[in-house]
Amino acid sequence: MNFDQIDAFIAAGLKEDIGTGDVTCLACIPASARNRARLLVKDEGVLAGVTIAERIFKTLDPTAHFEKILDDGTNIKYGDVAFIVECHSQALLQGERLTLNTMQRMSGIATISKQYHDAVADLPVKILDTRKTTPLIRFLEKWAVRIGGCHNYRDGLYDWFMIKDNHTDACGSIQAAIERVDAYQQEKGLNLNVTVEVRNLEELQQVLDTGKVTRIMLDNFQLETMREAVKIVGNRFETEASGGVTLDTLRAIALTGVDYISVGALTHSAQSLDLSLKVLKD
Repeated sequence: MNFDQIDAFIAAGLKEDIGTGDVTCLACIPASARNRARLLVKDEGVLAGVTIAERIFKTLDPTAHFEKILDDGTNIKYGDVAFIVECHSQALLQGERLTLNTMQRMSGIATISKQYHDAVADLPVKILDTRKTTPLIRFLEKWAVRIGGCHNYRDGLYDWFMIKDNHTDACGSIQAAIERVDAYQQEKGLNLNVTVEVRNLEELQQVLDTGKVTRIMLDNFQLETMREAVKIVGNRFETEASGGVTLDTLRAIALTGVDYISVGALTHSAQSLDLSLKVLKD
């Protein structure tokens, strides 16, 4: 967990929302006033973002008391209370929207990730996220994916080589692309993983003839062709299925024997969960 990254996100989020000052709070709420509030669940799914919520309120008010009732990753239902926070009222109201926006988004991603995880939990396959994330909050969305039980692929363009169809076409061939990546790694003293995308069995054979990769991505393969491809690869390289994967197609794809399935829907199609922060009246 990178607290510097989290703190930078909180600072930017609060600056965006509060700007030069929360005029309503400044007008209505005495600076010395304090209140308690609870995070009320109004949906079903998987909770995520409690750790962020605590840090938001303690950033705004170092004297805040945060009582965590439910942990990240807990299965939640309507009426559950995730936490209770007591702090200066102005801090409570200023942190409300950033907390809810973040937790609702993260909980939605954790919920769909758990659905995908559970659908193939009995099979030896790992479900991966992709780079189809919201700009600047990828680290939060990938955190939510992990909370839901799935796995992160690469964090960005810098930590994993992924030779896709556009790279191959621009280089002239799969072999040329792989050879250039291998030469670049040697030149720069790198030892990063390499995935290469193939569109058919002919391209698959070109990868097998060349080697020097970690994983072969079978993109938009029909099930029978994917099954054949997995058999051809054997244990020589890791295999990954990608392309339009849904919950309805997930299990059939997993049963072809691939090692990994990458699913953009974990982040780009997640629906936010309904959560609410309510002030408690004594």
